[in-house]
Amino acid sequence: MASRWQPTSIQSAEGKLPAIAVCGPFGAVKEQCSGLYAQTLAERGFVTLAFDPSFTGESGGQPRYMASPDINTEDFMAAVDFLSLHGQVDAERIGILGICGWGGMALNTAALDTRVKATVASTMYDMTRVNANGYFDTEDSEEARHAKREAMCAQRLADLRAGEYALGGGVVDPLPADAPKFVADYYDYYKTPRGYHPRSLNSNGGWNVIGCQSFMNQPILRYSSEIRSAVLVVHGEEAHSCYFGRDAYANMVDGNAHVDNKELLIIPGASHTDLYDGGENKVIPWDKLECFYRQYL
Repeated sequence: MASRWQPTSIQSAEGKLPAIAVCGPFGAVKEQCSGLYAQTLAERGFVTLAFDPSFTGESGGQPRYMASPDINTEDFMAAVDFLSLHGQVDAERIGILGICGWGGMALNTAALDTRVKATVASTMYDMTRVNANGYFDTEDSEEARHAKREAMCAQRLADLRAGEYALGGGVVDPLPADAPKFVADYYDYYKTPRGYHPRSLNSNGGWNVIGCQSFMNQPILRYSSEIRSAVLVVHGEEAHSCYFGRDAYANMVDGNAHVDNKELLIIPGASHTDLYDGGENKVIPWDKLECFYRQYL
């Protein structure tokens, strides 16, 4: 269990401090984006914790390379447990930060865990939506979903017969000449020294083919409009995934009696992966993140 966590060092400070648990992107490891976010926010005075989700990285769990909307939400809640009992953390001032697919998971956690006082979803995906409907909702039909279910169920039996799980493949390599820009952006991060890590699923063989099957009928944002705590959704204007952030924010504030502490921040000109490490233009809004957490923690 100890290897699962990567707490930042806590410099000398008086009294207990606010804390933030960080995870993401989906298929990444703590040594990539979440470690950068955690370290930078720690330098700004927060106790931070970057962690590997269950079944991935240095975290435990079998079979490996599986995802689960309930278990991955529990991962965030377990991080809050850990921070709540930490001797240098003020348990009344705990926030979370989810990147990419973990942005959606962070919103699901915020809807469930009343101990979370402030949540940031950065360059978020709704993993239930993309698995059920495909990218840009181009597979949003009963027939398309039925075909996916049939293929997944056939794969389950193939895996059992083979005695191992087939991998779905990480980011495509080599990069096709006609690859969409967002695929090229993923390649530039995960497959080059910019962000490659040997334990990252996206940098290597990817999730199991059936690894995300359970997301297809589990809408994780169902109760986001009941989130009472503060939420900041950050997305790049040029990100292929920006529709996830815009729609998640709209759904969260629709009918919500607690909207004054909700905000959508669109970064001009930024792509999806620019918010992984800042990109060439260093677009991660660190001052805004710090101000947000200081206000609500």
